Amino acid sequence: MSAQPQPNSMNPDSERELARRPAGASDPAKALAAVEAVLAVVAFAVLCTVVLSTAPPWAVEPDDGAYRASIVAMTEGHFLTLSSAQVTALTERLRRQNGAGPGGAGGFVQFPNQWVELSDGRYISEKDPGYPFLAAPFQALGIIRWAPLFYGALACLGLFVGARRWLGRCGGLAAVGLYCSSGAALLFAWRDYMPTFTDASLIAAGSGTLLWAVLATEASSRRRTWAGIAGFAAIEIATFVRYTDIVILGCAVAAVIVAWRLRAARLPLRTLCWWLTSVAVFGAGVAVFDDLVYGGPLTTGYQPGEVTFGLGAIVPNLQDMPAHLMQAMPMLVLGLAALAWIIVRGLVLRRAAGQAGVAARCDLWVGLAVAASWWAVWGLYCAYYWTNDPSESTLQAARFYVPAIGAIALLGAWLVTRIPGRAWLAVVTSAAVVTAMFGLGVWSFHAMTFGVSLPEPACVAQNLC
Repeated sequence: MSAQPQPNSMNPDSERELARRPAGASDPAKALAAVEAVLAVVAFAVLCTVVLSTAPPWAVEPDDGAYRASIVAMTEGHFLTLSSAQVTALTERLRRQNGAGPGGAGGFVQFPNQWVELSDGRYISEKDPGYPFLAAPFQALGIIRWAPLFYGALACLGLFVGARRWLGRCGGLAAVGLYCSSGAALLFAWRDYMPTFTDASLIAAGSGTLLWAVLATEASSRRRTWAGIAGFAAIEIATFVRYTDIVILGCAVAAVIVAWRLRAARLPLRTLCWWLTSVAVFGAGVAVFDDLVYGGPLTTGYQPGEVTFGLGAIVPNLQDMPAHLMQAMPMLVLGLAALAWIIVRGLVLRRAAGQAGVAARCDLWVGLAVAASWWAVWGLYCAYYWTNDPSESTLQAARFYVPAIGAIALLGAWLVTRIPGRAWLAVVTSAAVVTAMFGLGVWSFHAMTFGVSLPEPACVAQNLC
């Protein structure tokens, strides 16, 4: 992976201008960076405002209830499995919190939906175990709606740092704005008991941090090492939240190995070894956890055959999913256009000398690495049989594809920042594009959530359920 010249590095003319600048005068580059950071914070604040101003969600799907039961159980000290009596008491408590009376015939309380009985007679949610550990502190404090938003803030920070290092001026603003404006981001940040926005945010945070660590050749080896460990840790935690995110973790491993082999990134072997050790420790830890809880290092809470992938699912998914994904993530058009432009430009200028050739080769390698994580997760779920049902709504079908929104935002930001012009024009252009995408995202969010935030009796009465 080639190292791009510093966007803010000064040429001789810039140095002479700096020498002529009176003492105490403001630095335009720093002022622009400050404006960009403020606008990025505004973009995240808009996301929070839209999410928190919408009525709290009820259990939109059975998955919401399954995760909620796990999170509430953790706040009561039950971190892994529950006995039959404990899970019965938990279910009754949840029903009463929802304003319902005793469940079942004769007051018998059913177990939470999507919970399974293990071989030792204890019960656990069949869902991947990571999110309850991340959300339980917020549940205990009574601020569960802030749980996805907290991890969204980490995503914005990672994307801002990584995109600005790669793209220069306005790169951070564009990446953060596109990420926050997605209808899918708004939808799953609103669904507080679902892990979808959280694992997508951790992936975005880790990807942006790793991007900085690889490209920041001027930084010390220690800083790059710790930044990379933090980036891998974020992606590893996301994988614990959703096991299929392992394909993104694998892409990150492949990308840093290629960057080290190319030598242009000047990545020390010791740094690479620390990063790969982090991944190895995580893999061993998950294997031990699954063996202790589920009875095998490669076993999960899902029953055999419940989650199935196959080549037969690809054609039906290619027929149905594009419309859902366009509604949930309009920015994917920007991402696709950027990827095509990066590839063509990189091939045309692959042998060019000077700054243009170096920048084109850097963009090509970085763009391919970012796109790999995008297409790895989308390619995996393109072969998923569960989304083959044409009667599914966008709300139900699109959530499996959400972990890629960080990568799409980075590529879309590349396209936005390639518009030539003065610095102030770049800021205005980025802000305008982000504003337009927010308009589409808010429309998409309300279209996908229409009726689902109402209490069940009102929903039935209005024929919206």
